[in-house]
Parts: sequence; structure tokens; C-alpha cells
Amino acid sequence: MKPRLLTAKERREADQARAKRAALKALRKARKTAELASVKLSDWEGEFLGSVEGRVERYGRAFRDPEKGGPGTALSMLQTVKLKEIASKAKGEKRGWRRSARPAK
Repeated sequence: MKPRLLTAKERREADQARAKRAALKALRKARKTAELASVKLSDWEGEFLGSVEGRVERYGRAFRDPEKGGPGTALSMLQTVKLKEIASKAKGEKRGWRRSARPAK
């Protein structure tokens, strides 16, 4: 028996649901990693994780403006960057941009 092909609308909804699950998993993983490693997140970082998680759960994405992120994503580009920074802080990795050792001209 052949599986039924999904319509364009069903595929879009499935992609949105997949993005929502991935974003929620990443947010919860960052918070849990910080707790297990006994890393103290700043008040702002804790509030950021909570508010973004709430918006993703309620609306399926955490931003409104389509220019801030891709159509199939649940987090904007800047939210994704901040989440990666929080996750690296929780893992104990160095933060900040790496600069080359070249002298300035």
C-alpha cells in the first residue's frame, strides 16, 4: 500500500510543527544544561528562555516579522544566536568572538 502524499498545506503545517518541537527542545536543553552544570544564568537570560518558550508553545514561533527569520523557523536569527550563546555558557565554553592575532594597520 502506498503512503498518501501530503498536500502543500499539510507539508507546511508538518514543517512548522517540526520547527516548533526543535526550538522547544533546544530551549529546554539549554536551561537543563545550565542547571546540571550549576551555571548561574543572568536574570535576563532566564527571562529570555522563559518568554521565548512561552511564545513558541502558544504561537508556534517566537517572532512576528517574517524578515527576522525564515518561513519554516520558530526562532528569529537573533534569538537563535542568543540561544547558542546561552547554551555555550551553560557548557562552559569560551564566549565572544575570536579575533585574529594580526596587528591593525
